[in-house]
Parts: sequence; C-alpha cells; structure tokens
Amino acid sequence: QVQLVESGGGLVQPGGSLRLSCAAPGSIFSRYAMGWYRQAPGKQREWVGGISSGGSANYVDSVKGRFTISRDNAKNTVYLQMNSLKPEDTAVYYCTAGGNYVRDVLYWGQGTQVTVSS
Repeated sequence: QVQLVESGGGLVQPGGSLRLSCAAPGSIFSRYAMGWYRQAPGKQREWVGGISSGGSANYVDSVKGRFTISRDNAKNTVYLQMNSLKPEDTAVYYCTAGGNYVRDVLYWGQGTQVTVSS
C-alpha cells in the first residue's frame, strides 16, 4: 500500500501563510506528477494544483498567485506553500500522485486540516 504522508496543517489567521509537505516513496515520486486536492465542509473535493515530474506546475484559478507547489527530488517531497490565506481556503488538504498534473489521481494521502480563521 502506497503511503503519501502529509504534514504542516493547522490554524492560521486570514492573510497568513502555511506550508504543507508530503513525503512519497521514491518509486512513486519519480514516476508521477504530485499535487494537492482539498475538501471544504459540505463541498465536493476540489483539485488545487499539481507539478509534473519535470517541475512544471498548474493551479486552479482561485489559488493562482497565492499558492505555489514545488518538489524536492532529493527528499521525495512535494510542498504546497500557501500565502495570503482566506477563510474560504479552510479545508482538508490531500496530497496526491498521478497523471495530468494529478487531475488523474492514482494515490491519495490521508489528509491534513487547514483552518483559516481569526
């Protein structure tokens, strides 16, 4: 069973920043795109963005200019840097691996809670 292990969630005030990390097995990390989904209370799970194995990233419009996905190939880790956070960013964030900037998901992490509130 493939394990994607997320960390870094928590409570942050509006306008603040948070960085999520996700460690993956090397065999998965080197082969697939990595990225993130989120699910807010009462809403469907939403694709946030993904980064290809070559390092190019793509994002949903609502986070462009605020969120950045990066990957450290030496550590088999993908990051989600979230800046200028808004209350509507509150959700459980899931690390994923797959194809097409993780629009096609093969593997899921367990999720980490991000709460944006004053």
